[in-house]
Amino acid sequence: MEVSMEFNLKETAAFGVAGNFTGHLEQAGEDKDFKNIEVKEESAPKAIFPTYIPGFCKNVPSFLGTFPFDSNEIIFPQGEQKVQIESECAVIFSVEWDNSKIKKLTPLYFGASNDCSIRKEGARKISEKKNWGAKTKGFSSHIIPIDSFDEKGILQNYRIASFLIRDSKVYMYGEDSAVKDYSYIYGKLTDWMIEKFNFQQDTGPAENINAYLNECRASQILVSIGATRYTDFGEHNFLKNGDKAAVILYPGNKYTLEQITLKLRNNDLNDDDISALVQTVIL
Repeated sequence: MEVSMEFNLKETAAFGVAGNFTGHLEQAGEDKDFKNIEVKEESAPKAIFPTYIPGFCKNVPSFLGTFPFDSNEIIFPQGEQKVQIESECAVIFSVEWDNSKIKKLTPLYFGASNDCSIRKEGARKISEKKNWGAKTKGFSSHIIPIDSFDEKGILQNYRIASFLIRDSKVYMYGEDSAVKDYSYIYGKLTDWMIEKFNFQQDTGPAENINAYLNECRASQILVSIGATRYTDFGEHNFLKNGDKAAVILYPGNKYTLEQITLKLRNNDLNDDDISALVQTVIL
């Protein structure tokens, strides 16, 4: 299913989940940012952070009102040097409200996401490293319906692969990872998200996102549910002008990683069961 970036997403509040894949925060050098964040169990994600709140609401940081998504390009942030792909599965949920709180999240679609991030010291909130203007994040224009958000559903067989194409060479950027291997997934994830959307406090790098959501009263939200671990190449190589960043969600019971890599090389990623995102980096 093709999703209109200009229509659907511009009306959809967008968020990311920090620390939902073991080892990613340590590789990104961000684990220390969360040392004072309390979690119920060691494997739990650390926080939900906003990347886009539609409507330029008065009590929401103004930069979050800038629509950051594009399916073809990433504009490199001025004055920065360390920018990395964050390869993720993103899920679009419908939202059911009960007064000021979210009562229910219903998964509708999923797609490939690049929750592109600046690596820099001193950022007060996670969101400050995520939305630096237009074309700073990526979401595939091809989304796939979710039949059921559990072990019997479509996502159980899906994998996340990411690549960097530089000087016509293709490099694995993130580890080829199963969606089912997120620390929190399915019902456990949605229960955790509802709690965070309703009660997360403005503490450390986290924000009170319930206040933001009550300003825009979103009927749909997009959540990038966590970045996978980097390969050694991905951990130590940052984006440069002219690079292409690719994030691909594919059913591992139908395609091998080698087949997906070949499809990327041949620009042949239009199969209905693949959600692909390929963005050119522009200074």
